[in-house]
Amino acid sequence: MAKEYPGSPKIHTLEIKRNRVTYIVFISGVCILFYVLGAWQGAAPVPSVLNPISNWEKADCDHHAEMASTSWSEGNVDVALDFEAHHQLSLDETTIAIEKFPSCAAELSEYTPCEDFSRGKEFPREKLAYRERHCPSKHELLQCLIPAPPKYKTPFRWPQSRDYAWYDNIPHKELSIEKAVQNWIQVKGERFMFPGGGTMFPLGADAYIDDINALVSLTDGRIRTAIDTGCGVASFGAYLLQRDILTMSFAPRDTHEAQVQFALERGVPAMIGVMATRKLPYPARAFDMAHCSRCLIPWYDYDGLYLIEVDRVLRPGGYWILSGPPIRWKKYYRGWERTQEDLKKEQDTIEEIARRLCWKKVIEKNDLSIWQKPINHLDCIESHRKTPQRTPNFCKDSSDEMEVCVTPLPRVGRRDEVAGGEVQRWPERAFAVPPRITEGTIPGLTSMKFEDDNRVWRERVEHYKHIIPALSQARYRNVMDMNAHLGGFAAALVKHPVWVMNTVPPDSDHDTLGVIYERGFIGAYHDWCEAFSTYPRTYDLIHATSLFTIYQNRCDIVYILLEMDRILRPEGAVIIRDTVDVLAKVQVVADRMRWNSKIMDHERGPFIPEKILVAVKTYWTSADASTQE
Repeated sequence: MAKEYPGSPKIHTLEIKRNRVTYIVFISGVCILFYVLGAWQGAAPVPSVLNPISNWEKADCDHHAEMASTSWSEGNVDVALDFEAHHQLSLDETTIAIEKFPSCAAELSEYTPCEDFSRGKEFPREKLAYRERHCPSKHELLQCLIPAPPKYKTPFRWPQSRDYAWYDNIPHKELSIEKAVQNWIQVKGERFMFPGGGTMFPLGADAYIDDINALVSLTDGRIRTAIDTGCGVASFGAYLLQRDILTMSFAPRDTHEAQVQFALERGVPAMIGVMATRKLPYPARAFDMAHCSRCLIPWYDYDGLYLIEVDRVLRPGGYWILSGPPIRWKKYYRGWERTQEDLKKEQDTIEEIARRLCWKKVIEKNDLSIWQKPINHLDCIESHRKTPQRTPNFCKDSSDEMEVCVTPLPRVGRRDEVAGGEVQRWPERAFAVPPRITEGTIPGLTSMKFEDDNRVWRERVEHYKHIIPALSQARYRNVMDMNAHLGGFAAALVKHPVWVMNTVPPDSDHDTLGVIYERGFIGAYHDWCEAFSTYPRTYDLIHATSLFTIYQNRCDIVYILLEMDRILRPEGAVIIRDTVDVLAKVQVVADRMRWNSKIMDHERGPFIPEKILVAVKTYWTSADASTQE
């Protein structure tokens, strides 16, 4: 073997290789070090400065306190968002550093843009068309902030709010006078009290629900979602909550001032609505139970149009419960100031319409009458062939207008098969894969994607509880999810004392609202280029995922944000998830609306393109606005 010597080509080659390896190891070490440092920073806990400011004292409901103001920006890390309620806090002048939106006139304190009486007068009274949604045109939209009443207070927390509300928040005594005998609502000093009474349940809603439960079980988990038509102050829905039944209560904005507003102030799900000419903003096969207690809807008119709409939104096997005229007319006809012949004809007509819908009369006992929708349409189709004059035609296409045709159920192969699939009982229903997904009726959505969505939302809600401590402290009750998708946000909050209004834009890529109902939650279709059918100051927390990306080319996002401000309670919170460029535009408008806001990193770290804007609506009232003018 030849002896190697210094400077030989072989030794030179080895030295080069050794130096190259050392260089690679060094560079790799540096890269790993910086990666670890970056990951550590991204995974670090949310800074404690995001917790409520410790030196803020809770203000007394009957006295004003001064509120410190803070400027917010994306780059400022030494800031805190205060999610605590302070009832009556004056607006610090230093918060108006940029041009703010002005306050609307005090008389617009209860403004509902799409249910404006003056606009409704332009539409026909037939079928109550004048009471439906009629939204302002673009040139009529307001660019001002709806003020709270002068002595507005933070509402009572749930469950106390079910029974009490502040008079100053809804200063209307009309119902306490008009419905005094029926025990809907009472005024006790500066509070309203809700005894749970109703026109058809003089012993209270709880006793009335017990009567229903004796006829149809409300406690075995089969009935989870309900709809209450013409709900009054929603005591029926309020008392169903303690039985784990979530009710969509609705009533028109009519002569009974502020019915729906009272319901929402109590922390009870509700929205403004009326059965008139358009379909209700809910999907087919949504509710397990529908209820009418003297709701004044003419079920016997227009060839059964409104009962046909109830049939559309009822799940297969769902129940329709009716109390009040014409049920038990032989006893009540004098009090109702109706003739026996008239009431008998009305009930006979309702019974005939129910037969045409193939509903089964379950029972009529005392003041209650209960029907059940069939679990499929096999027998109904057979009946239609034999007696076509008795059965309405099945709808051949979809329309926004109510029609005298039955919405067909999904096809089945057996008479004992539930059309569209059977949902599980509550509470397993909340996280079970919904039938609309297992049946493959929504393109692109699979069981695996559903499970993944649940995991994502559990992670997100845990993160929210760190940046918004009030979420874990029962501070919020009424929650709005403006783009709910599969209802994962509502499901992740199921153990918290909140309810979620899940909204789905009607022209979304996937119609997922039916999935949300199959999970045991409630919601509505809604186009956010228009105002939502609710009163001002009815939601404590508003959540929006990618909403402004969806709408930025459809309508002016300024008006969407002004609508969010209208329906958000003073000192309520907002969570918006979107790209950073969209959130930057949103934050400019948020500052003009007197919100305190901050853009934060995604819960998985700074390298995720999606960011989170968290905001708090500051407390101010029409009295504060008038002193600044």
